[in-house]
Amino acid sequence: MKILALDSNHELLNKGLRDAGFLVEEDYHSPKEEILQKIQDFDGIIIRSRIPMDRSFLGKASKLKFIGRVGAGLENIDEEYAAERGIVLFNAPEGNRDSVAEHAIGMLLMLMHRLRIADREVRNGIWLREENRGDELMGKTVGIIGYGNMGKAFAQRLKGFGVEVICYDILPNKGDQNARQVSLEELFQQADILSLHTPQTPETKGMIHSDFINKFQKPFYFINTARGKSVVTKDLVDAMKSGKLKGVCLDVHEYETSSFENMELADLPEDFQYLLNSDRAILAPHIAGWTVESKEKLAKVILDKIVEWKNNS
Repeated sequence: MKILALDSNHELLNKGLRDAGFLVEEDYHSPKEEILQKIQDFDGIIIRSRIPMDRSFLGKASKLKFIGRVGAGLENIDEEYAAERGIVLFNAPEGNRDSVAEHAIGMLLMLMHRLRIADREVRNGIWLREENRGDELMGKTVGIIGYGNMGKAFAQRLKGFGVEVICYDILPNKGDQNARQVSLEELFQQADILSLHTPQTPETKGMIHSDFINKFQKPFYFINTARGKSVVTKDLVDAMKSGKLKGVCLDVHEYETSSFENMELADLPEDFQYLLNSDRAILAPHIAGWTVESKEKLAKVILDKIVEWKNNS
């Protein structure tokens, strides 16, 4: 069976696939048009986000049996059409959940304890103590929306901070020893901090908007390490200006390209410029799941799933 690897990954993935008897061709630079000229020859594809697996692409892949996405989400694949074609989809949320959880904690502590601001000031010869008095996690209620791999890992990391953790998920019976599952109404009433851990779907696109934000009973901190397009940035900024949002931690952004590889900072709208200039915003370039360890774990998870599928086929 022939596999086309369209994005570079940890070396163990391609090596492991070859050891398992697959023929692996690597093409990390050809544009979509050139890939389409040869895609009919392959039984499998390995991707991250460089080329969308839409209906027109999959329609040309006449032999395709599986797609392995070395990441958590599947939004760059037409899942409905893949199911019609009987194409098996593999992803690896288990591979970077630890990295995402640690990153979310790190961003939140930077924000609440004013660490980025204080560090910058000291480097510039400014020594302000009272002005940099922080806000403790202890005693707060943390609300998590989306209690899958990422949400569960985040809740586990919060155990030592003396917080109450509540979670909301569209599926029942998702709560565990680390988080109590509640209704959205209770989450709106109780949360001091909200962390988003949902996939990108039609239902989650733009879900964090002004009406949603204004349902929270208390001013709160917001963390997004999930998908940027789940948030309406203008409404987020309006809530920061009004005081409804005490601060935001954004690893993902509404204006990212679909490949997540870049964002033209100079050409962004006024609402994002506000975030760039705000001391109440911690920003990162979609790297929550981007550690040395997660790169290897993501590759290993995909490798194991594909090899298991092959052995059972």
